[in-house]
Amino acid sequence: MPQRRTLLAAALAAPFAARTAQAQTWPTRPVRIVEPGAPGGGNDTTIRLFAPYLDQALGQPFVIDNRPGAGGRVGVEHAFRAAPDGSTLLLGNAGSNGINAAIYPDLPYNLETDFVPISLLVTGPNVLVVNPRVFPVDSVAALIAAIKAQPAGHFNYGSGGVGSSAHLSAELFCMMAGVRMEHIPYRGASQMGQGVISGDTPFLIANMVNILPFVRRGDVKMLAVTSLERWPDTPEVPTLHESGLPGFETIACNALFGPPGLPRPIADRLVPELQRIGRMPEVVDRVKLIGGQVIASGPDVLAARVRSDIAKWKDLAARANIRVT
Repeated sequence: MPQRRTLLAAALAAPFAARTAQAQTWPTRPVRIVEPGAPGGGNDTTIRLFAPYLDQALGQPFVIDNRPGAGGRVGVEHAFRAAPDGSTLLLGNAGSNGINAAIYPDLPYNLETDFVPISLLVTGPNVLVVNPRVFPVDSVAALIAAIKAQPAGHFNYGSGGVGSSAHLSAELFCMMAGVRMEHIPYRGASQMGQGVISGDTPFLIANMVNILPFVRRGDVKMLAVTSLERWPDTPEVPTLHESGLPGFETIACNALFGPPGLPRPIADRLVPELQRIGRMPEVVDRVKLIGGQVIASGPDVLAARVRSDIAKWKDLAARANIRVT
């Protein structure tokens, strides 16, 4: 009997030992990071800050593979089907790994359980901006009054696509402010920004990183941030929470996941490297410049964030009757 128990223990330990050995030699070839958004957006910018340092630390290129479409669903489905050998990772965000669970009834995966959480990389507030020629206002209260002064649906708002955080954030604003605007989805953050600059979609709630360059040039006007407290780098800009929409909060984020079945030792090898990179002053400063805050968490923090986001967006989608079929 003791010999049988010893053999059983050895058999159970063998797969773990093999995975550990695999992690020690990983990566042995380039690693592809699927980014379910268009080049130039906030999530794309963030991962391109981290990738060169991962190249140096782990000895293989970390290549960004942009696969936009369907609010991030196209890229996430591609990563879902990837081999769990460490050659493919997923850069998720609030839309692709939170909102989609709320608005798509036919996802072939479970965002809470199928993907392997690695690290919550960067978070930051969204910002409410307007075209100042269409909305010559200085406050959220004045903006709401201007919208209400016209028939329902008179004004448009833009987003980077159906199911994006810009889409759901604007819907939350409309619901809490008691107004109605028409949604115009664009193909990515660049077109979305041009829409608000031109005045075609003069209202926008978007990731700070996507819109700050336009604010700094004076093309658009920032009226509020979507965090519950004022953002340290823009202390003069009020929150929506203090601007007559109590409790309004939508926080942008991006995070690294592994495909289903990725060995935990491979994921665990990435975490300390990401945390080391996240502490580098040049990375902290560059993320701060684009309106974000480095988190570089462990997997438990990311898993909790995904659960919280999904619950929040499911509640909003149900109340606003938002579904994609």
